[in-house]
Amino acid sequence: MDVANSIALVTGANGGLGQYYVEALLTHGASKIYAGARNPKALESLVTDYPDIVIPIALDITDEQSVNQAAAQCSDVTLLINNAGVGFNQGLIAAPDLSKARMEIDVNYFGTLMMCRAFAPVLKQNGGGAIVNMVSMVARVNLPFNGSYSASKAATLSLTQGVRAELATQGTLVVAVLPGTIDIGMGKSYPDPKVSPEEVVSDALKALLDNLEDVYPGEQAKQMAAELLRDPKALEKAVAMMLPSST
Repeated sequence: MDVANSIALVTGANGGLGQYYVEALLTHGASKIYAGARNPKALESLVTDYPDIVIPIALDITDEQSVNQAAAQCSDVTLLINNAGVGFNQGLIAAPDLSKARMEIDVNYFGTLMMCRAFAPVLKQNGGGAIVNMVSMVARVNLPFNGSYSASKAATLSLTQGVRAELATQGTLVVAVLPGTIDIGMGKSYPDPKVSPEEVVSDALKALLDNLEDVYPGEQAKQMAAELLRDPKALEKAVAMMLPSST
């Protein structure tokens, strides 16, 4: 898929990787970018700089009515970037309760799934297009100090594979982006190596051009992917040492 002249929708566009996606899409020549956020006022600076291209929309991906309204409003979309997500750095057993884990599943899994379901027919009527799902390497090996987030991303990876299979006949490319530690947000407090947000976004958009279904931005993600092929149990044991601080 050629990003130039595409009509994109980016969820979680008001912060984190979302702003980097919007900026990269502008650089690649996207003709229109719907920037989704729970509070569209948070997008004012982007809209002010690019009023004819960046269109703010109110979007809560955990609210089915909000998602369906977005699909109706943005019926010309050819590229859906499911970037919105949450993580709370909690263990599965060490967490005081399940409230944060439920929120991670609600946003990262069910929110992404609702967006895919709502926009699948939109993409079909517009020639197929593409979906980019922000996943994570912790989808493939659980990081115990962020255990419930890892589980939610594992669910997101599985849904990405299932959606990919279901939408293949309509010509929709479905890309899973699986970076390691990103040098942004909560990732800034993690140990090196890290990958820059610019590299993550660049690799994700390049995957569209190269027709790649899975992409591993950064040295850490590539090394972990290789180790999963060579000795998955050894990698599991290595990251198992990174336990929640409260245990």
